[in-house]
Amino acid sequence: MLTDIEIAQGCKMQPVSQIAAALDISDDELELYGKYKAKLTQTLWERLKDRKNGKLVLVTAINPTPAGEGKTTTTVGLGQAMSKIGKKAVIALREPSLGPVMGVKGGAAGGGYAQVVPMEDINLHFTGDMHAITTANNLLSAAIDNHIQQGNSLGIDPRQIIWKRAMDMNDRALRNIIVGLGGKANGTPREDGFLITVASEVMAILCLASDLMDLKERLGKIIIGYSYTGVPITAKDLKVDGAMTLLLKDAIKPNLVQTLENTPALMHGGPFANIAHGCNSVTATKYALKLADYVITEAGFGADLGAEKFFNIKCRYAGLKPDAVVLVATIRALKYNGGLRKDELKPENLEALKKGIVNLEKHIENLKKFGVPVIVAINHFDTDSDNEVAFVKDFCNEKSVPVAFSQVFAKGGEGGVELAEKLVEMIDSQPSNFKPLYDEKLPIRGKIEIIAKEIYGARGVAYTPAADKAIKKIEEMGMDQLPICMAKTQYSLSDNPSLLGRPAGFDITVREIKLSAGAGFIVAITGEIMTMPGLPKVPAAEKIDISEDGIITGLF
Repeated sequence: MLTDIEIAQGCKMQPVSQIAAALDISDDELELYGKYKAKLTQTLWERLKDRKNGKLVLVTAINPTPAGEGKTTTTVGLGQAMSKIGKKAVIALREPSLGPVMGVKGGAAGGGYAQVVPMEDINLHFTGDMHAITTANNLLSAAIDNHIQQGNSLGIDPRQIIWKRAMDMNDRALRNIIVGLGGKANGTPREDGFLITVASEVMAILCLASDLMDLKERLGKIIIGYSYTGVPITAKDLKVDGAMTLLLKDAIKPNLVQTLENTPALMHGGPFANIAHGCNSVTATKYALKLADYVITEAGFGADLGAEKFFNIKCRYAGLKPDAVVLVATIRALKYNGGLRKDELKPENLEALKKGIVNLEKHIENLKKFGVPVIVAINHFDTDSDNEVAFVKDFCNEKSVPVAFSQVFAKGGEGGVELAEKLVEMIDSQPSNFKPLYDEKLPIRGKIEIIAKEIYGARGVAYTPAADKAIKKIEEMGMDQLPICMAKTQYSLSDNPSLLGRPAGFDITVREIKLSAGAGFIVAITGEIMTMPGLPKVPAAEKIDISEDGIITGLF
């Protein structure tokens, strides 16, 4: 079979203006970035804002494994399949980060015959949103050190600066650094560090902001650190909130592209789900809901991270009411959760499947707690035996959850018709009674405990002294009545990546608590989660190349 990039390079794209026209978007309501990419304007929103919303469908997954689940591929293929059955659908996705593209994961625009294109552009610099976010983040960093250098009238305590620099690349050497070395002219020496751009609060703010002025207000609320007397210092105090907003004036506009089958796709924003809230932007989702009858969106990693944050953070702030959830799994990944190694997954093994399907069971139970109808999508492989397929079907029937087997990777939209038809039938017959899992006005520990026990299945929650101290400070500031954004490993329901399946009897350890006042949530960091990943022993970048005639190879 052709590689993903070869399939993408062989497809016939339509000009983006033609994709827009099919959605009743005029050329005057687009800002073109070449022939196949465009941004949607505020003028378009003003025309659309009073339209009735379409149906909102979230695609999520079981905990990721080396066997692969295909969540983004299913999202794209489902959007294409909706078109196949005569439904007007728009896909709403996150933008890829260059760190994972050059690191472990490779590209992030779907796979096989269910991809978003132009794939090379999307996975590389796209429309420059990531660079704008990085620059806005680092303007604030520069302003902090300059303010201290120029007299420090705000009394910023260099020992209590919590804001970090950012770059959109995996670079472990920058996690902890010293800045200001080289003498008085080069600033005050202090400890600092870098986040990957997709973990920056600026990224979270961009994705949760409702418009340009809301963006400016949120940026102004960013707490960069504290004064010698313990007073929080904000970006607005440093008078750079306006300049940061200016740098993001184009980045806040959603990007319009297309799939291999010319289904419209909005790709905008890209916060990680194991670190940040893992959803595409509120603005892109709202545009999509006005443009289509069905919006197919996704949230990062497993449902314990991405879906939980989609419901409790994004939907809460945006006033969204999702109509359905698609829970993606593979039989291979379920067998991996049952204890098999990656090289043992092809032969039939019902015993491992029975042991591993408890991971799917827990995610089904979790999603039902939000009151939204759930359908299971099995990303189907040729190695799945008839007995294994029958076992999964029987399991889902016992749980009263519809199940469909999808082959969008190999067959594109045609391979997702069964899933699309069952999804539409479920939406028509089962009304959504969506509600968030917790009241954001509860104490911080109470909210964390609800997530840990209800979603992860934890026995309890332990806090380090540093986390206890941070909680106390946030409570004293009166900023404790915000949603919780859990930073946790994606590989397990617990905070230990080696505990697969459905672990029980474990405690979640919260080692750090951070206030993201601009984004409007409190980050609880668990386990060994890193906000700046590192490259693997053999980075994907080693396989990526470009020929003399401009043909890109090795990009997934």
